Amino acid sequence: MLPGKIIYEGKAKSIIETKDPLTVIQHFKDDVTAFNKKKHEVIKGKGIINNFISAFIMEKLEKMVINTHFIKTLNEREQLVKKLKIVPLEVVVRNIAAGSFCKRFNIKEGKRLTSPIIEFFYKNDNLADPMVNENHIIYFGWLSRKEIEKIKIITLKANTFLTNLFSNAGMDLVDIKLEFGRLINNSTKIVLADEISPDNCRFWDKNTHKKLDKDIFRLSLGDLKEAYLEVAKRLSLKLD
Repeated sequence: MLPGKIIYEGKAKSIIETKDPLTVIQHFKDDVTAFNKKKHEVIKGKGIINNFISAFIMEKLEKMVINTHFIKTLNEREQLVKKLKIVPLEVVVRNIAAGSFCKRFNIKEGKRLTSPIIEFFYKNDNLADPMVNENHIIYFGWLSRKEIEKIKIITLKANTFLTNLFSNAGMDLVDIKLEFGRLINNSTKIVLADEISPDNCRFWDKNTHKKLDKDIFRLSLGDLKEAYLEVAKRLSLKLD
């Protein structure tokens, strides 16, 4: 399959057209950013690690009958995925207080929530991805009430499965940011999109609470690549 032009250039991934109008190639870059691109580095090999981790997790979710855009891994940096019209929302589910959640609600980092909390954010870098509620989502036509409920069910199901998966690998899933999209050939079908990796999840070691995610870069805590490789190792992934 010969790749075509880049149709979307993101902070950590590029989307490349294929000859099939229903599929695209998702290319994982080595760029890492924080604070709305104010902090930026290129860490050689980061994209490769995220590609393997995300493919592994997407395959697991498909087996749990959670529909995703993932089709197959093409090479160390690329996946073939279904072409989607992305819903302009970030769906964050939180299990343990961390990050902006602590600042907004004056909660100490590390407090385990009694049940997962789902939050919605409007994907817009110029507005710093503001938090929105279900009324905003319906008013702006991003999702219907029924679609919101469906996404919440999918999100909680994925969160339960992934919490157990990572727990068995010695990690707490602190929170996770999910994205969804509509199939190009069936706008009524919404599937899980983007990636699931240390770039958009918070992982802590269950015993030491050591951070194994992008917070290492955000907060200048150490070697990001080393932490990502540790996550891959705990998931028994071979990056070759």
